[in-house]
Amino acid sequence: MVARNEAYRTLLLAMAEEDKRVRAELTRDGSLFGGYHPRMEAVHIANAHALSGLLADGWPKADDVGEDGQEAAWLIVQHAIGLPRIQRQCRELLQNAVQHGEAPAWQLAMLTDRIRVLEGRPQLYGTQFDWDENGVMSPLPIEDAPSLEQRRAQLGLEPLAQAMSRHRLNAKESGELPPSDRTRYLAEQQAWLKRVGWR
Repeated sequence: MVARNEAYRTLLLAMAEEDKRVRAELTRDGSLFGGYHPRMEAVHIANAHALSGLLADGWPKADDVGEDGQEAAWLIVQHAIGLPRIQRQCRELLQNAVQHGEAPAWQLAMLTDRIRVLEGRPQLYGTQFDWDENGVMSPLPIEDAPSLEQRRAQLGLEPLAQAMSRHRLNAKESGELPPSDRTRYLAEQQAWLKRVGWR
């Protein structure tokens, strides 16, 4: 598929690439996982504000920016965790795009789960993970867990067991470890959520 707006696509891809580049750099030096790293936060905020300024005509369509450009836009908003207003606005735009067949439903599912978790609510699709009380990378609380696999299958998401294996392997390969002081870890999370306006 040839993108009709190559400049828009190029901009989205460049922002997503910067996100990935900084993340990889901070992962290599071991500093990424000690809380929300200021350099990573700065990239996420800058990218989110830039994306927000590009959405006057709605969520970017694959016909305009290519599937890779559209996925880059989703990655940017998925990482805009410090900007509740922008994340919620983008979710509305993405929901409209999905309803019109202009964006994949899995992107909406993951953004919905992320927002629900940040708001302190159970997720719907089991896409958000963190360290549990036993130091194991596990899905965060899930609403209506008995029908989870059906909801995941409807969106083309892999079974939860496969997702758990993948998340645990990713954590191991990246060198991410459970927090040494879980109480402090959770308290710092709550303080940050309040500071940026999620709670």
